[in-house]
This record gives sequence, C-alpha cells and structure tokens, in this order.
Amino acid sequence: MIKSKLSVFVAISALVATWSSASFAQAKSQQVDRTPQAILYGVAYYDEYTPVDRIDEDFRLMKEANITVVRIAESTWGTLEPQPGVFDFRHVDRMLSAAQRYGIKVIVGTPTYAIPTWLAREHPDVLVTRPEGQAKFGFRQNMDITNPHYRAAAQRVIEALIAHVAQNPAVIGYQVDNETKPYNTSGPNVQAAFVKALQQKWGSLDKLNQAWGLDYWSNRVNRWEDFPSSVGSMNASVKNAFAEFQRGLVTDFLAWQTALVRKHARNDQFVTQNFDMGWLKTSYGIQPEVNHWQAARPLDVAGMDIYHPTQDDLTGVEIAFGGDLARSLKGGANYYVIETEAQGWLQWTPYPGQLRLQAFSHLASGANMVAYWHWATTANAVETYWRGLLTQDYQPNEVYIAAKGIGAEIKRLSPKLADLKKSNDVAIYVSNRAQTAFDSFKLPGNIEYNQVMRPFYDALYRRNIEADVISPDGNPDLAKYKMIIVPALYSASDEEIARLNAYAEAGGHLVYTFKSGFTNEDSKVRYATQPGAIAQAAGVKYQLFTEPKGVKIGPDLYGLGEKDLEARWWMEFLTPTTAKVIARFDHHSWPNYAAVTRNINGKGEVTYIGFMPSDALIEGILTDTAKRAGVVWPESARFPLIVRSGTLTNGSRVRYLLNYSPKRQDIPRELVNGTDLLTGKQAASTIDPWGVAILESSR
Repeated sequence: MIKSKLSVFVAISALVATWSSASFAQAKSQQVDRTPQAILYGVAYYDEYTPVDRIDEDFRLMKEANITVVRIAESTWGTLEPQPGVFDFRHVDRMLSAAQRYGIKVIVGTPTYAIPTWLAREHPDVLVTRPEGQAKFGFRQNMDITNPHYRAAAQRVIEALIAHVAQNPAVIGYQVDNETKPYNTSGPNVQAAFVKALQQKWGSLDKLNQAWGLDYWSNRVNRWEDFPSSVGSMNASVKNAFAEFQRGLVTDFLAWQTALVRKHARNDQFVTQNFDMGWLKTSYGIQPEVNHWQAARPLDVAGMDIYHPTQDDLTGVEIAFGGDLARSLKGGANYYVIETEAQGWLQWTPYPGQLRLQAFSHLASGANMVAYWHWATTANAVETYWRGLLTQDYQPNEVYIAAKGIGAEIKRLSPKLADLKKSNDVAIYVSNRAQTAFDSFKLPGNIEYNQVMRPFYDALYRRNIEADVISPDGNPDLAKYKMIIVPALYSASDEEIARLNAYAEAGGHLVYTFKSGFTNEDSKVRYATQPGAIAQAAGVKYQLFTEPKGVKIGPDLYGLGEKDLEARWWMEFLTPTTAKVIARFDHHSWPNYAAVTRNINGKGEVTYIGFMPSDALIEGILTDTAKRAGVVWPESARFPLIVRSGTLTNGSRVRYLLNYSPKRQDIPRELVNGTDLLTGKQAASTIDPWGVAILESSR
C-alpha cells in the first residue's frame, strides 16, 4: 500500500529526530573540535559558471591573493545529477584537484536549495505550495522541504556527493543546504502535519479552543478532522503557532541533512550552515523564519551571511550585530562568515580601505572565517550585477588587490588572532516567538519587531558597549551579565518572564521596553493590568496606550534637543506603583503619565521604557543604565571610532580599533596601549580614514 503524504512526512520527521539526536549526542559526548585552528579567508567558486576553461588561472589568482578556502557545489544540483540517479562529478573533481595543487582547502555544499528541472517535471508536487498558490520552476528555494519526493531525491544526491568527496584531503568540511527557510510551505500535507503536532501537544480541543480564543467569529474547532488551514486564519495564536511549526521544519530539515553528511564524512570534517539574518535592504535583525539557536545545535560551527551598506553608509553595525548573533548560536563559540560582499550590488562598491576594514571587523567579533560571495561575477541570470572579487572580465582589479593585501595580513596574523574569546557584560535578549507575535500587529507605519530591537543594539554599538545577542532558545546563563535589554517581548510565558525578573532580583539590571509581557506564549492577551507579569518587577502599570503625535519627553534629558525628545510609534500611559519616574510625557492633555521608570527589584533594578525613543535618547538611557550596572567600557571612544575587545589564546588582551570614517581619528590616550599587530610597532595616537589597528597588551 502506498503511504499518504502525511504518513511519509511523519515517518521522515521521526527519522530526522532519531538521526539528529544521535548525531548531536555523539558529537557532544566526544567533544570533537573539527574546525581548523586558523582564520580562513575564502570565496565561493563555481567552475560550472565560468565562461571559459580557466580553473588553473582562477586558483593561481586565489593563491596569489592568499585565499585559503573555497566553497563549492551548493548551487549546482542540475549539473551534479543531470538525470535521476545519474551523477556527473567532473566539475567537483576539477575543483578539488585544483585546490590540492594550489594548497587551498574546500567546503563542499549539499546542492539541495535549487532543484533540477527533471525533479520538477517528474514530481510537480515538490514545488512549494504557499498561501498565494504553488511556486513555478525557475527561481531557487521553490520547493517544499517536507515533500517525500524532494527528500528522497535530496538524500540520493547528498549521499552520493559526500561519499564521493569525503576522502579527498582538500575537503575540510560541509555546508548543509543554503540559507534554509521553510519558504512559507503551507500546502495540505504541511497543514495535516501541523494538526498532528497540535494533537500531540494539546490532546484536548477544549484546551486549545480556550487557549487560542477560537470562539471568536465562530472559529471554534469541535473535531480535529474539521481543523481548517492556517492560511485563512485571522487569529494571531493560530498564525504564530504555525510560524513556530514552520521554523521547526527547518530545524528538522537541517538536522536530517547533517545526519546524512555525517554518515559519509571523515571524523575530522566539520558541518556548518550559512544562516542569513532578517532583511531590510541589507542584513538586519533576527531571522523570523528560522530558529537559529535550535537549528544550529547539530552543527559543529555556526555560519552566517552578513551583507551591509558600504561607501558613506558603512557603519559596521550590521557586521557587529551579525557576529554577536552568530557567536551566541553555539554558546559563545567562534563562527564563520560564509558569505559577505566583495563588491555586491553597484551601491556596495567599497571605497579604498573599506574592504580591509570590513574583514577585520568580522574578526573583531570572533569570526574564524571571512568568505566572499563570490569569486567572479556571473555572466547571466538575476545576479548578473551582484559582483564578486572579480568582475565579468575575470581580471585582477583594485578590489582583488585589496583582498590580496588582506589575505597576506590574515595569513601572517592567523596563529595569533584565531579563536578570539569574548566576554561581554551586556546582552540584548531576542525572541522568535515575540517577533512573530509582534509582527502580527505591527506598529503604525508598518514598523516590525527588528526595527524596534535593532536601535537598542545600535545605541550600544555607537557607545562601544559590546553586547551578546541571546535568546531563550539558546538557554543562556543570564547571571553572567550585569545588564540585559529586552526589547518588545510581546509574547512570552509566565516562566520566561519569571526568569528575567529573577535575574534582576538577584542583582542584575534589566531594561524592558513597551509592548513587553502583553501576551502569553500562545499570543493571547493576558487577563491582567499591563504589563502583566512584568508589572510588579517594573513597579508600573498601564491600561491605555496610543500612537504619539507631538508628544515630547521631559524634563530635559541627557542634554538632548527637542527633536531627540519626541516619542515615536507607540506610547503607554504608565502609572508608577513602586517605581521612580525618570521621565514623563510632556503633552497638553497627558502631562502626568510616566515615560521611563526605574524600580528596585530585590538586589537589582528594572528600567521600563513605555514608548519608542529616538536613537539619541535610547543611547542616553542605556548609557545611564550601564553605568548604574557597573559595566566598564571605553567611554572616551565612540562612533565613528569603534573598539572591539577580546582575549587571545596566549592570554593577552586585544583591542580592534576601527575607524568608520573618511577622516583621520584621534585615539583616546588610555587606548594607546600595546603593540599594533598590523605594523609591529607601538600603538599610534591616530588612525587612518577607514583604518584598522589591532592592539595587543598584557592587560
């Protein structure tokens, strides 16, 4: 008897869980570090795309540029398997052979994120069904990652490829899939699996109906067989539970691929994935479609794609945020930047000096690899103008020459700079669950979660207060931090909020923002005076809120002008119970409500911000709170001079000084200490435009 799609899906999920758990447990028990003890400098390379046979010339140019690693194969399933079960690894073999000749290491990608034409023709159901309908063939990432035909074909090509390359000495690791997401898969098979998961979690429909408020508009479900598709739901609890289920599909899918790779890989080869961040013109915020902390668990090393503005818009904050996020995925371990731009889109062509500044900025956050997408610009298709190190003529240019110099410096300094350890006293607390719930009811102007969260991180960055990016899904040790900022924790369980409040009770400094604690973990508004379980710890309550128009914050704060004291997007009418008022709303009809409060909570403090401040005001509030928390940072330096610190493997302290400015900057006297590893001389008192200094000292 042929199994139904649901049966196959459930079977696959069970198998995934078994393989994933076994693989992860084995890796954890052995405590194997499979990554090279070095900083890798690399590019993505595709012999399949080159206009002529020039593989030796390409690898010769790479070697001259001190490229130490190439990433291959993740985009070329249709070339690797031109017909079902018929494999052609000639391009792979050519690249591996060239890599061996030139002493360059290789990361092999599983090619499953872009399906071949024959798979779409033989099994049209592999094309993902989204709310708007079924995808067409052509663009990548157009498949249903739960589809049994897709899974069977993916398993076949993965196992064949890894078995073919595993014993090649040039291969040091593997990348599973590419920027994986669920692609909003929501067809009947996925809806059925979602209902099955709900049955296992809730058992009783009465409990589910009550928890999700499904009596509203007659959405009540009285039989599991009647459970409707989530696609048409207007209920945030349904939509957000389905979004969490979709994130779980990605976690399972990557664990499944990791287990397949491990079956054939050598024990000294690592497995990674190139996670991408949320997107707002560039990499921006946490990814709403993937729970990175859960998905990273079976991996040996977390990988991240980080794309950012350049030229006059280059600030480095996306590099820093992406690095601090990536580092948290494996408990503070070093990570790989698997993709970043060399040139990229036309507006990203870097000024002289910027490519070098960007590369060392990644290392300053703890990266052990910086790799460009890609080596040479493709000659056709949608990424024709997404340029690599080389443009369409494949000849050296000034960007290539800059990369060559960077590669030489990394090669020389890698033994000292690799495996940088960072220990920060401040953290930004983020949550996928809060994100999807918040984005169900965006702020006026269509403002979403990441646009609220990022300004708080960015304010710390400008003041050189380094921060980890932590999530409840990463099981962080809250007690290690002196200060934790919790932006827009719109959805959270009582237990989660209790852990945060207990952190403050024990002596920590906690900063909550508006729209925190409003709903429980099921996105149901709490039957309580807001901010719910936060109210007592913060010493405030409110019932009313509005969109502020012409509302100022007073009295004068931190020497800021009127424009910086305007409330934006949201305001809550805070009434203190035990909290001290730090600032009030200045408005003709609402003059008495608190805007910012601070409350003693056990041995610690809880600051509550009841509106969205300007960037400058956020900076003032967080700087003030950091001082109260006893956080130490280089106060004399601020943007555009960025300072990033850590500890080298030899025990020395290292400071990266990064000048995000076209003007020479003075270095504060107290930071002019130690040897600049780039020059081998004592630290200078100034830093060049778009310049870098790496200062090693004994303290």
